[in-house]
Amino acid sequence: MPRTDDAAADARILLTDDDPRMLESLRMLLELYNYKVDTAASGQIAIDKLSNKQYDLLLLDLKMPEITGHDVMNFMSNNNINTMTIVVSGETSINDISNALRHGAYDYIKKPYIPEELTATVNNAIRKKTLEKSHREMQERLNRSEQLHRFIVNNSPDIIFILDRNGNFSFLNSQIETLLNYPKQALLGCHISTLVEEVDRDKANFFFDNINQPHAGIQPVELTLKPFTNDSHKHHFAVSLSPIEDVDKNGKPTILQRYRTYGIARDISEQVEAEAFINFQAYHDLLTRLPNRSLFKDRLSMAITQAQCQSTALAVMFIDLDRFKVVNDSLGHTMGDKLLQEVSQRLQTCIRKGDTLSRFGGDEFTLLLPDLKHSDDAVQIAEKILQEIKKTFVVGEHEIHIGASVGIALYPESGDSMDTLIKHADIAMFRVKKTGKDGYQIFNNNMHSESTERLSLEQDMRRAIDNDEFEICYQPQLEAVGETLCGVEALIRWNHPRLGRLTPGEFIAVAEDSHLIVDIDRLTLRKACREILLCHRNGFPTLRLAVNLSPVMIEKKDFVDDILTTLREEQYPPHLLELEITENILMSDRQDVADKLLRLASEGIHLAIDDFGTGYSSLSYLQDFPVNTLKIDRSFVNTIKNREDEACIVDAIIAMAKGLKMSIIAEGVENREQLDYLRSLGCDIVQGFLFGKAMQLTSVSDLFAHQKFAPGKQELDLLVSPGTVEQLQ
Repeated sequence: MPRTDDAAADARILLTDDDPRMLESLRMLLELYNYKVDTAASGQIAIDKLSNKQYDLLLLDLKMPEITGHDVMNFMSNNNINTMTIVVSGETSINDISNALRHGAYDYIKKPYIPEELTATVNNAIRKKTLEKSHREMQERLNRSEQLHRFIVNNSPDIIFILDRNGNFSFLNSQIETLLNYPKQALLGCHISTLVEEVDRDKANFFFDNINQPHAGIQPVELTLKPFTNDSHKHHFAVSLSPIEDVDKNGKPTILQRYRTYGIARDISEQVEAEAFINFQAYHDLLTRLPNRSLFKDRLSMAITQAQCQSTALAVMFIDLDRFKVVNDSLGHTMGDKLLQEVSQRLQTCIRKGDTLSRFGGDEFTLLLPDLKHSDDAVQIAEKILQEIKKTFVVGEHEIHIGASVGIALYPESGDSMDTLIKHADIAMFRVKKTGKDGYQIFNNNMHSESTERLSLEQDMRRAIDNDEFEICYQPQLEAVGETLCGVEALIRWNHPRLGRLTPGEFIAVAEDSHLIVDIDRLTLRKACREILLCHRNGFPTLRLAVNLSPVMIEKKDFVDDILTTLREEQYPPHLLELEITENILMSDRQDVADKLLRLASEGIHLAIDDFGTGYSSLSYLQDFPVNTLKIDRSFVNTIKNREDEACIVDAIIAMAKGLKMSIIAEGVENREQLDYLRSLGCDIVQGFLFGKAMQLTSVSDLFAHQKFAPGKQELDLLVSPGTVEQLQ
């Protein structure tokens, strides 16, 4: 007859069996009992459905082709899918049954199944969670009960037992067999302490002795209990004991003479493991398994206290990986994560016992070296770290070469507090980055002043954005054939009120680190569009503008809307704008980046690759993205006059671009020899000192005022660089 269990009315059940008749039989049976049933005719289909939907219960056949029931349970375990499982299978071997139960199966039913047995098992499984709540309520009632029968709940998910006056078992429910594999008869008459693992024996004896006192009340304690047969798992239980009381004819409590104590042992193994995992997660980095920032600071604080008491020294190292971002952007975050794991393993081989290595965040690591005898000890470890990091990393099919920048802060010379030592190690590391990377530096006070200047520059930059202190200069770009002006490259400068005129190389790094580059890019794009639009109206109607975009800008979700809004508000024609991006952005293989670029291209905006050939890349992206133009870096152009063998790089880039029907811009053209060579190869656009340095837009207009632009004239893409790190020429 249909079930009447309202608590399970919304339960969802997934049936998995490769036998269609079995599936249909199970479905009809369970739907007769008003269960909500879904089916999967194979292990793979079950995995797909478990991945996309939540089910309360899975009825699973073990023997299926390709993906077996064991594979499904492995998938569920590995992906933390907490659906309760009942195995319904013809496989009856001990290995199959034990393996299924070991992987978390709630029960095992043999085919052909008995309908009544199956529906009862299903109903019990669905009700298990609600039973836990019901059981807690039952315990409260039992505490107030005067009747012995309320303490005996054989179907409880917990072990329920009664002890005699000597602490020996006089009753156990059937859960002792389920949870610890003991036959009930084997424990009757045995003292409760025989069930406790040796590690908790003293705690248990104290607990048991105390509970024997009359009117002691319920006293819970966490104990590790021994299973009947040894296994590798720890069985943690919360054990509660309470004297059993009755009342005499006057209504006063009295201790029963036959039974003295009842108890409950609740299996909390999963809870203990979960708490241990949460505790580990709170103080460790899950990717590398290293201590995290919080644990590192705790240990550093303790080490400083110890060093103060013992008058010893210690060191803090700040380790930042060089070129990691290139790897991450080029090969993807999965490869980047694997590389970080490899790096953490190598770093651990470089340190002493008692040192603390932590992942501080991203590609940054910190290292605590307590109890140092001399600063040279820290230097030796830093040198060892650098040597290890320089060695080739093999991640998947890729050979990866990176480096590291290491900053060292010594206690007490570099500071006597936790935050000061970390900050000064970071400053020393940044000094290494600034002076060429791949090395180490010990902090000194001169570095502190440099850090202060960097902070001051960032603060000035915020003010400069509001005060419109940034100015754009333009460098002409000409068609290689005919040397006719077809555009300009706009280059930004900062008219600093105290430091004077600053080139991009003096402030762009700070702008990108602080993300102020986004505001600078926006302001520069707007101003450049406004100024070039005036040129369109004053005799240069096809003059084209392209914008070099900072990767920080592209990462923003509203990046495309920002660009299109600026063009619309300034009434700038999109087909005369080209956006210049780096190879690494395309190599990140991210769909959101592809979608953004495709949306821009759909609006008529052109895309160009800046400094093509200088990055870590493959060429497949050239066909995957709407790229119109390749720009040859000045370092390649410069080799034309000096080294004949290097010139072939320029040949190859131009030939490839022509084959892909892309335009070519060559920058850094400084003499006629280079121009003639580029022209002979079919290069479209050139720029450089040969045609003029960066200048005011009015100067560009005056210099080329004699040229006339016609709508049908060949157009090519020009570069405006609001976010470029390229210095003005």
